[in-house]
Amino acid sequence: MKRRINLKQYKKKKNDMNSEEKKSEEMKNVVAEETAENTVEQPTQETNQPKEEGTKKEAEETEKELTPEEQLQAEVDKLTKEQDELKDKYLRLSAEFDNYRKRTMKEKAELILNGGEKTITAILPVIDDLERALATMQKATDVKAVEEGVELIYNKFMQILGQNGVKAIETKEKELDTDFHDAIAIIDAPTKELKGKIIDCVETGYMLNEKVIRHAKVVVGK
Repeated sequence: MKRRINLKQYKKKKNDMNSEEKKSEEMKNVVAEETAENTVEQPTQETNQPKEEGTKKEAEETEKELTPEEQLQAEVDKLTKEQDELKDKYLRLSAEFDNYRKRTMKEKAELILNGGEKTITAILPVIDDLERALATMQKATDVKAVEEGVELIYNKFMQILGQNGVKAIETKEKELDTDFHDAIAIIDAPTKELKGKIIDCVETGYMLNEKVIRHAKVVVGK
C-alpha cells in the first residue's frame, strides 16, 4: 500500500514539475518576443537620422562637385534673376510716378482755369443788382434814391471782396510806404503835419491775403 501511495505521489509531483516547466518556457518565449520587437523598433529610429545626414552630405557633395565654370554660371544666373526683379520694380515705380505727374499737371491746369470760380460766383449777384439799378435809372426822377442804391451795391461788392481775402490799402494821412504806395505827384503840404504824408489817393490799392496786388497811387505833401 505504501508503494502504491508513493507511486501516486511521485507521478503527481512529476506532472506538477512538467506543468511548471511549460509555464517557464512560455514566459521565456513571451519575453523573447518582446525583446525582439524592441530591438526591431530601435534600429528604425536610428536609421532615419543617417538618411537625413546622408541627404545633406549628398547636397554638399553635389555643390562641391561643380566645376569653376559651373559655379560661375550659377552666380551669373543668380545675378541675372536679381537684375530682372530690380528692373521690373523700377519699371513699375516709373509708371506709377508718370501717372502721378500727369494727374498732378491736370489738377493744376484745372485749378488755374477754374480757380476763380468761387469768386466769380460770389460777384454774380452784384452784377444782377447793377443791371436792376441801370433799368431803374432810366425811369427814376429821384437822384438821391439812385445814389443810395448805387452805394448799397458798392458796399455789397466790397463786402464780397473782403470775404475772398481782398481789402483796400489805407492811404489817408499815412506816411509814404513804397511797399504799398506809388507816389505820382508831390505838392506843397497845406499844413506842417501833412509834410511827407499822403494828401490824396488817385487810385485805390488792394491786397489779396496780405499780398499787394495793386499799389495805391497817391499824392504826397512836401
